[in-house]
Amino acid sequence: MQPALNQPVPLAPPARTNPQSPDIITLDRVSKRFGSTYAVQDVSWQVQPGEIFGIVGPSGCGKTTTIRMMTGVYTPTTGTVSVLGQAPAEFRPRDRERIGYIPQLFVLYPNLTVAENMRFSASMYGMPYRGRMKRIRELLEFVELSDAERKLAENLSGGMQRRLQLAAALIHNPELLFADEPTAGIDPVLRGRFWDQFKELKTEGRSLVVTTQYVSEVAYCDRVAVMRAGELLLVDTPEGLRRQALGGDVISLRVDPEDTMNALQLLSRHPLVRDVHRIRDQAPGSLAVYVERSGEALPEIIQALGSDTTIDTRHVEEYKPPFDEIFITLMERADRERPRATGASSND
Repeated sequence: MQPALNQPVPLAPPARTNPQSPDIITLDRVSKRFGSTYAVQDVSWQVQPGEIFGIVGPSGCGKTTTIRMMTGVYTPTTGTVSVLGQAPAEFRPRDRERIGYIPQLFVLYPNLTVAENMRFSASMYGMPYRGRMKRIRELLEFVELSDAERKLAENLSGGMQRRLQLAAALIHNPELLFADEPTAGIDPVLRGRFWDQFKELKTEGRSLVVTTQYVSEVAYCDRVAVMRAGELLLVDTPEGLRRQALGGDVISLRVDPEDTMNALQLLSRHPLVRDVHRIRDQAPGSLAVYVERSGEALPEIIQALGSDTTIDTRHVEEYKPPFDEIFITLMERADRERPRATGASSND
């Protein structure tokens, strides 16, 4: 992760959401069909105020279609969508002012400068000139484009165009931000900086819904919806996704190779161990120990190994597989459990 961005002037906090509404977004059995093809089918979830809610899945799985239903671009074929307490298709202008939206494609004016695009975006919300200029300066500093304000948008790099779109989406101080694959096609360093910005927005009290194809980015989210072929597989925290994929937690340990059998027998009898087996593609003596909760089991296992003088333990730690591995496991499980074909639109 890259260092935090310079923020000499904090951005204004957003207006507070209605405290009587516990969820800022609710999808209830939502489907969207184009002709005879379902792009999204029977999706339900809630987004809570002040969280970063991620939507992850391969291209074509329905992420963009779902975002467009939550922003009112599409109406669902069946089911209901509620955003900020009402159906997005019924938003009035003052309701839309509470929302910011970063689409996948660059939609600002390529033949206007950075500053001109920002002034145009501000004018769309009727911001007074004096307050507008102060806000633009703050936002360009926030996305590190202050030195590029006189550049034409068409001459910006792809990453700079993405940052300009983020600034433009925040110009009216929305409380809810939708970002549709904002880090697609940019390098890992810049992706990390984008997530630094999103976390800063969260600390200011905003809610964010972010779609991504980069599975590793789910680690930055509070909760994540995993989609495949227009269907919702599950919603959980990043740690919850790990535990669902692994069936609990995993402890990785290594003993002297000649002590492997003794360690296997000892651990297989331990009341907190659900399963234990050798890790074939690692050094001899490497074992994977499956437990319900590693925080509870790890000290107990270390104590048990230490009490047996026939076992020389070299290394013990909780194993946290990368999210790419977790995602593959979840997709393979979905293929086994629900092996039916579901059409998905190219609108993802």
